[in-house]
Amino acid sequence: MVHVTSNPINPSELYDAIGKHRSGSVVFHYAVVKEATDGDRPTTCIDYRSTGDTKGELTQIAAGLREQWLLEDVLLIRRTGRLYVGDIISLVAASSPNSADAFTACQEGIARLKKMTTIAKDEQRG
Repeated sequence: MVHVTSNPINPSELYDAIGKHRSGSVVFHYAVVKEATDGDRPTTCIDYRSTGDTKGELTQIAAGLREQWLLEDVLLIRRTGRLYVGDIISLVAASSPNSADAFTACQEGIARLKKMTTIAKDEQRG
């Protein structure tokens, strides 16, 4: 399942959203806005916007993860809009009968989300 949303990501609601009937391992990773320490001005917020078929790109990422690892389910969520320090940017979750596939797929999903071409980022510094 994939989602692109401008609404806040609520971690307490997402455990029920991923299939886990045949899985012994479910791995969740939330990327959050951090106060970057590059230079002397901290990050105040980041504006994310979709510049194309973001849902389609997420669907391709999910399909690629399913092809490489034994997964019951994959959940990818990307936020758009203005996000502040501590806000959740994205979620990558994978469920699998075994922990190695769940962890590795989640880690690869994180790497692929970072390389998305349909998301533009504009970081604001204070």
